[in-house]
Amino acid sequence: MNKPKIAIATGDPAGIGPEISLKAARDPGVLAICRPVLFGDRVALQMHGSLQGIELVEVKHAKPKFGTVSPAHGRAALACAEKAIRAALAGEFHAVVGAPHTDTAIHAAGIEFDGYPSFVARLCGLAPEEPILMLCFRTEEREVRIAHVTLHASVADALKQITRERVLKTVRAVQRALSKLGIEIPRIAVSGLNPHASGAEERETIAPALEEAKREGIIADGPIGADTLIQRKGYDAYVVMLHDQGHVAAKLLAPQRIAALTIGAPVLFSSVGHGSALDIAGQGKADHRAMVEAITRLAGQRRRALAT
Repeated sequence: MNKPKIAIATGDPAGIGPEISLKAARDPGVLAICRPVLFGDRVALQMHGSLQGIELVEVKHAKPKFGTVSPAHGRAALACAEKAIRAALAGEFHAVVGAPHTDTAIHAAGIEFDGYPSFVARLCGLAPEEPILMLCFRTEEREVRIAHVTLHASVADALKQITRERVLKTVRAVQRALSKLGIEIPRIAVSGLNPHASGAEERETIAPALEEAKREGIIADGPIGADTLIQRKGYDAYVVMLHDQGHVAAKLLAPQRIAALTIGAPVLFSSVGHGSALDIAGQGKADHRAMVEAITRLAGQRRRALAT
């Protein structure tokens, strides 16, 4: 079987994105399962190391200044990601991995951006809220996957977005993603919104959505208090209502090792669960394990899909 071809968008050129992209593209574990191709500016990448033996699709931009926030850096990060996603949509790549971007740089450029899932959605012709973010990582004991009903929204706006339909849509998307990952009978645990999952939203919104999911044959337990949700073992994925309900747990349990998978879109896409680390950019000491995690997950998912 041919190895999956994975596009790597190199992220904010003033941060660690190019460095960890180069390191990941040379990682023996990555090369064993896929063919990585970098999307980025040749000059910017050479500021981090040699390109010898690296496949590159060049996306030209101005030479960056390490550790700084600039509109040009924001435009460059999204230009690399857009070119890689469009190449995947055209069937040239099996999946895309995005290196870290810097939100302040993107917003300084005047670009509407509220995270990679909605960015992927717009490029795929979907509604911005259609794809869903699922954080994936391993602990010493188990595999953990956390999907979000709402993401980059204020708490006030998120409360308006949490509807029966949206909770049910999220649970369905997670069930489909787990099935694609080869899990025969997925088990999903779903959080509440209020302390101890004891409020009107649980009774009137979340619980009815889960009852509908169960009628469809989906195993979805809850609502469960968000403070104990991840401690519940025996589940293949967890669904949370708010950004911080998932991200706080993930970043405590697996700092620098989180793959942020976008599900529910026609393109397999993952980013990493950490930022562009402007403070150490250009120093050669960035940890690339989260990039390896993201790449190997997408390559593994593609190989499983081809095998079925």
